[in-house]
Amino acid sequence: MFGLRAHSASLSPGLAAPGCAEDPQPAPTPWRALGDWFARPRSARSVVIGLSLYLAVAANWPLWNELARIGGAPSVYLPVTGLMFLLLVCGLVAMLSFTAWTRWMKPLWFVVVMLAAVVQHYMLTYHAVMDPTMMTNALQTDASEVQDLLSWRLLFNVLWVVALPAWGLWLVRLVPAPPLSQLWRNLVLLTIVAAVAGAAAFAMNRQLAPLMRNNVHLRYMMNPLASIYSTTAVVVKPMLGHGRRLIPVTGGTVLGASYANQARPPLFVLVVGKTARADHFGLNGYARNTTPELAARHVLSFRDVRSCGTNTLASVPCMFSPLSKEAFEAREDDFENLMDVLQASGLAVFWLDNQAGGCKGVCDRVPHASAFDQLDPALRSALCEADECLDEVMLRGLDERIAALPAERRRKGIVLVMHQMGSNGPAYYKRSSADLKHFKPECRTNALAECTHSELINGYDNSIAYTDRFLGKTIDWLEGKSGTFDPSLLYVSDHGESLGEYGLFLHGLPYGFAPDVQKRVPMVAWFGDGMIERDKLSRACMESGLDKPLTHDNLYHIVLGLLDVRTPTYLPSLDALAGCRSPAAAASG
Repeated sequence: MFGLRAHSASLSPGLAAPGCAEDPQPAPTPWRALGDWFARPRSARSVVIGLSLYLAVAANWPLWNELARIGGAPSVYLPVTGLMFLLLVCGLVAMLSFTAWTRWMKPLWFVVVMLAAVVQHYMLTYHAVMDPTMMTNALQTDASEVQDLLSWRLLFNVLWVVALPAWGLWLVRLVPAPPLSQLWRNLVLLTIVAAVAGAAAFAMNRQLAPLMRNNVHLRYMMNPLASIYSTTAVVVKPMLGHGRRLIPVTGGTVLGASYANQARPPLFVLVVGKTARADHFGLNGYARNTTPELAARHVLSFRDVRSCGTNTLASVPCMFSPLSKEAFEAREDDFENLMDVLQASGLAVFWLDNQAGGCKGVCDRVPHASAFDQLDPALRSALCEADECLDEVMLRGLDERIAALPAERRRKGIVLVMHQMGSNGPAYYKRSSADLKHFKPECRTNALAECTHSELINGYDNSIAYTDRFLGKTIDWLEGKSGTFDPSLLYVSDHGESLGEYGLFLHGLPYGFAPDVQKRVPMVAWFGDGMIERDKLSRACMESGLDKPLTHDNLYHIVLGLLDVRTPTYLPSLDALAGCRSPAAAASG
């Protein structure tokens, strides 16, 4: 048998029996060839280099588009684009070189690709940039806000970036190597890319330096480097630095002379608006009458007010701070805020939130509550969807909330802060009730690029009209208290919003780069007759100052002046209403 097997094997192919001939292999398909190429054994460093090249090309279209927009003619921006591409690849390789070890790094590489894909989607869709403030907002986003940001477009944009590297990472075989060998090879790779990046930046410093100095936002468009850097700055850096102290500012705070023999205590409502633009308020000259309720109540509308930031996290703590915007942003420690000062004066203070994201630390040391906590089921059904409620929910049960405050404080006066849902995007259509959708058709999706500009504006303006109604009802509630209180209201939004101007959507761009529409906010004041008499305010004087430039820096001092709270941090020069009080009242402040 062995002899026959040897003999048959020695036959020439032409004489071999047909049944013994081998079947010819089919020609490989392109997909099979690509799969075989991916499956070749490779070092972890070669995978890192390939992944970096892929991410620079496939996950950085917003950066390349922005460089083309800034650069003008191709002869100008193409060399700079080439340099930025080289620097980006070197940065990615340097970052990923710390992960160039074994096959157990594959899940981490996949997470990096997924992060880059998701970030690119939001940069393309809303023209956001991943600076530390935006990353903090992302990390603090609640479930309802996440739901508003989900769409089929997101799934598509992520899949086309992730699919190819995911397949490749699944197939690729990594060549094992001893740990010490891996370590020195990774260090060599890190050294090489650092040297290449340094040489390239030095060679083109004349072009690169002014570009980055005049367009700071570009550094936060390098994907996913910016996201990882910003996450590190937000999460890791505070853990490595010194713990922030809370600096007290309430020392010496007392109530002014107007409280000595008051007939009625003040009832002051401060409404913190959300994402409202000054130029979309009919009160400020907008072509559409988005504010008929406020106009009917003869409010004062300050028409030139700028925010402290372009997002809630930056603006809300800043607007309640005794520090200026510049000092607030440069601080190394935390400071007590307006809520602390008002409470220290002896007034009854309460913060009511219709924002799932909360008060950003402003109300931590005073009584506060969420508007949709322990809500009656019937009321929740009428005003809420999932965990989001229309702002009118804050007016329900308000008397009971106030009655629960300490009686001795209520007898001196009450300060109520309402934090709106307002015009929070991108789902603007959710921010107004069905009977107030006067502007049609409105955008009914959170993928704003799928709507026409007019549909987007309609949805946003309907949300402003709903804020108008909410403020009107709040004023009516205050007027109903005129027999027992001296009522007043001040409304100011935290920041504005981009609605497609310059291709930008939503908000949160770095302050120096953000357009005015993200920084100009409405501010509206209403005073009952009792408060006008109490503060000796001249309406004619206040009306003459409605076009005076103001900022969030003024809010702290305006409120203290209105409520006649004496404290060392009060500055009359920043109180926009100080000059409209009688000399006696101004002296007491």
